[in-house]
Amino acid sequence: MSPAESKDHPYRWTVLFGVWLIYFAFGLCIASTAPLVTEIKDTLDIGNGLMGATLGAWQLTYIAAALPLGMLLDKIGVALGLLLSTMVMAASMFLRGIAPDGPTLFVAVALFGLGGPLISIGAPKLIALWFTGVGRGMAMGIYMTGPALGGIAALSLSNSLLLPLIGSWRGVLIFLGLCVLIGGAIWWGISRHAEARRRDGKAVGNSKSKSLQAFREIASLRTVQIVLLMSIGIFLLNHGLNNWLPEILREKGMNGVDAGFWASIPTLVGIAGALTIPRFATPERRIPIMLFLFLAVLTATLLLHLSPGPGLVVGLMLQGIARSSMMTVAILLLMEAPGVPAERAGMAGGMFFTIAEIGGVLGPSTIGLVSAASGGFAVPLMMCSVVSLALIVLLGSLWQIQKGLARSVSNR
Repeated sequence: MSPAESKDHPYRWTVLFGVWLIYFAFGLCIASTAPLVTEIKDTLDIGNGLMGATLGAWQLTYIAAALPLGMLLDKIGVALGLLLSTMVMAASMFLRGIAPDGPTLFVAVALFGLGGPLISIGAPKLIALWFTGVGRGMAMGIYMTGPALGGIAALSLSNSLLLPLIGSWRGVLIFLGLCVLIGGAIWWGISRHAEARRRDGKAVGNSKSKSLQAFREIASLRTVQIVLLMSIGIFLLNHGLNNWLPEILREKGMNGVDAGFWASIPTLVGIAGALTIPRFATPERRIPIMLFLFLAVLTATLLLHLSPGPGLVVGLMLQGIARSSMMTVAILLLMEAPGVPAERAGMAGGMFFTIAEIGGVLGPSTIGLVSAASGGFAVPLMMCSVVSLALIVLLGSLWQIQKGLARSVSNR
């Protein structure tokens, strides 16, 4: 497939909408439990420790399943893989809704991790089939608004609309599972287009040349190793703060409805960031932009200590700007790093999410355990500030390596 074909075919926007819809369902499911934590804890009689472990359970499954599911995706194609992801996500939501106790809820959330890799590995592979160059960054920025809007829907509507309308947190989770199935049906219709089937089939054919040796070659690159380390910290902050933000706000005296609306501020602000920042993150600007994002999340973790007021609003806005684009810019740094060929872009993306979900597990579970031990969220927020500083240090190392590579190229 020529670059012109990939860039110009008009159906690429319909495919992009389909990917966006799957990611919307993904964000809806991720954020669905957080605004209902108090009701779930009261019904199932579980504390912050088990609740934190439950919120991070799907990331643990993700880590174990990402590599084999990535190989499965190469064999069955992205279209079928994304459809299967919606079925797994819906099953997870249904099981959460009928969970009789804490351990069963843990298993139900863990099941969600079997659907995650199919999305996060499949989406960049699909975008690579339809978009090139700057358009690829733009497309990634667009589809990453999907989980942001899904998160807004879950955070802002669960307590204010769905819970009063449906009558129980169980019914809310089951209703959201039905919404995921509808999204999967729409995606399957989009993927049946003749051009979409042709490109997906061609990608399956090309995947036969991929092997574990390619994973080792990419993983041995120093730039890749640093970006993967950064991904752990990025996901720790994103997943940890996303899952516990409503409870952090409730600790400041807010009720469930107000906490849900305030917790949607970062997601709402993040939509604008996701649509703009990746487009400006050209290769020469990526390090400065990432530095700005890391400084933003550091400032946010400090301002989240404040009581409700202008300072807290600024902190929530900075958190939204950072979390909407840190992951996207990091993926661009990885997928277009020297030594990572274009045909391995999907594989590199899979590696990113496999390692990053270590942070996805550590974030919610650590904040839950530390908050339970310390009696509040002040210490967990200080921990997040330390992680933000570590990311800035790693970024400095990456900048030094890139400078060295640029000098070696200029001296040839």
